[in-house]
Amino acid sequence: MNKRTLGRSGIAIAPLVFGGNVFGWTADQNRSFELLDRFVERGFNAIDTADLYSAWAAGHRGGESETILGQWLARRGRRDDIVLMTKVGMWEPRKGLSARNIELAVEDSLKRLGTDYIDVYFAHIDDQEVLLEETLAAFDKLVKSGKVRAIGASNYSAERLRQALAVSKASGLARYEVIQPRYNLHDREDFESGLAELAQQEEIGVVSFFSLASGFLSGKYRSLDDAKGKARESFVQGYFTERGQRVLKELLAVSEELSVPPVQTALAWLLSRPGVTAPIASATSVTQLDEVLDAVDVSIPEPLLARLTEASRT
Repeated sequence: MNKRTLGRSGIAIAPLVFGGNVFGWTADQNRSFELLDRFVERGFNAIDTADLYSAWAAGHRGGESETILGQWLARRGRRDDIVLMTKVGMWEPRKGLSARNIELAVEDSLKRLGTDYIDVYFAHIDDQEVLLEETLAAFDKLVKSGKVRAIGASNYSAERLRQALAVSKASGLARYEVIQPRYNLHDREDFESGLAELAQQEEIGVVSFFSLASGFLSGKYRSLDDAKGKARESFVQGYFTERGQRVLKELLAVSEELSVPPVQTALAWLLSRPGVTAPIASATSVTQLDEVLDAVDVSIPEPLLARLTEASRT
């Protein structure tokens, strides 16, 4: 497995990250263990979660994903084989990026995960009510203590990321080595309008979330009716627009020409984009997971890449 380095962190990951939002939500403990076993068996090593997951689900409080992942790590003894990513700042009981909240949240996450260190600890949001100096100093303390190997930023604009990098440089603090933007064949503007260029200039790793647009780019949902009653109905309904249908139509056409599933075409397109280290993608069955992981072996010829890129322009 050819691995890619996350920024200047020295942390190397396989080119697809498992999205752990499904653990304890659409995948129970047994299924989650089965998926994780298959993931590492195939040679992949990076797993993304958050303290928030899966607080949005009925009857859930948050922390479910980290708890199940921690149980798997303990059961399998695979901690040293895994690049573990989690986040702070969006979950209501531990909301925001104040120094005190980060200090408390990391201990909670470490306990749920059953580990004494996190490989990449993300600011899940950009908390503009807290000075960047305070947030970055808190993260720097965690890096110096060995509880965190590298820090990352999710949902940051290019301007705020630029400001954060300047603060880290001026104050000698750990800098954001990884960003986690919303980026896929349909949702391109936020990343491509500034973050992509900045990440390349500053040698920052990029792991994209919503890489399959919550399943819309899997080809499973050809209409709103297909999504009705499904766990992801509320996530995908916004994609059924004229532009969304245009993107999906071209994705399906290119996939047919390549003789591969749409999931693999959508992920292979992301893997071809400048600056992208690894997309995050999830699955709820071993069959789905294998389909996702096979995307790393798909090469899209330039003319077909151009068709996808043109069809998804805003």
